[in-house]
Amino acid sequence: LYKQPGKIALITGGNRGIGLRIVKKLVECDIEIILGVRNPIDSRKAVEAYLERAKIPPAGCKLHYEQLDIGSMKSVREFAAKIKTKFDKIHLLINNAGVMSVPFKLTDEGFESHMAINYYGHFLLTHLLLPQLKAAGTPECKARVVNVSSCVHKIGEIDYNNINKIKNYYPADAYNQSKLAQVLFAKYLTLVFEEDGLPILANSLHPGVVNTDLFEHSSTTYIPWIRALLFKSPEEGSRTVVYAAISPKLEARGGCYLSNCRESSSHRFCNNSVQCEKLFNVTCDALGIDDFFCKRN
Repeated sequence: LYKQPGKIALITGGNRGIGLRIVKKLVECDIEIILGVRNPIDSRKAVEAYLERAKIPPAGCKLHYEQLDIGSMKSVREFAAKIKTKFDKIHLLINNAGVMSVPFKLTDEGFESHMAINYYGHFLLTHLLLPQLKAAGTPECKARVVNVSSCVHKIGEIDYNNINKIKNYYPADAYNQSKLAQVLFAKYLTLVFEEDGLPILANSLHPGVVNTDLFEHSSTTYIPWIRALLFKSPEEGSRTVVYAAISPKLEARGGCYLSNCRESSSHRFCNNSVQCEKLFNVTCDALGIDDFFCKRN
C-alpha cells in the first residue's frame, strides 16, 4: 500500500465481506472512495464501525455512499447519472458486488439474477462511466477496471441458447457462466483499449475461496467449521483485488486473470478474440447499448 492522494475509486458492494477490507486498504492509500450500495445509511454505519475497530478515524476518510442495486439496470443508470454530475474522473472502478448459487429468479428486466448482478450491471456501469475513466487515465498512470470473478469461471460455459437459464436451472452453472462472462469482458475491453490507445487497464481476478456470506446458499452453511478452517479470511481475499487496482507492476498489463497476486491460467476462450467479441456484442444487444466505447462523443 502506498499513498495516492487525488485518486478516486468506485466500488460496488464495499459494505461487507472482502469489500470492507478493500475499502480499508484504499483508505490507507489516501484514495477517495465512492461506494455503490443498496442501503447507504446502513452501509455507512457498517463501514465506519469497521474502520473505527481498525483504528482509522472515519472522519478523516473521503467516503461517499450512493444507492445502487447493481442487478437493476434502471438503478445502474440512475446511479451512474448521479456519479457523473459529481465526479469528472474515476481512476479505479472495482466491480466487486456479487451473488452465488441463489435460487432461480428473473429480474424485472428479464435477466437471470446471477448474470444481472455479477455481469450485466457491471458491464453497463463500466460503459456509463467510461468517459470518467478516460479522463482519469494517463499514459504514465492508467485508469483501471477490476472485475472480481472466480476460479470456477474455468468450468463455465456461455449458453447463448439459454443464457437466462430458464430451462434446466442449476445454480452453480448460472454462477459459473456469470463469472466467465466477467473474465471475457475484461479481456475484450483490453483488446479495444490497446487498439484505440486508451489510457485504461482492465483485469479480472479470483480473490480466493473466502469465508463470507457469499456462501449462504451453499452446503457449507451446515458445516461452518470447514469454512473457518479451509477458506481464506476476508482480509486475505481483499489482497488480490487491491493488487489489481493499484500495483505498479500491472501498469502495462491489461487483460490479465490474477490469483494470489500473480497472473494465472484462465478459460480457453480468454485467448479467443472471436468468443470475447461475440459475448460483448450479445451483451450490448441485451442492454440496448449502441456505442459502448462512446466513440461518437
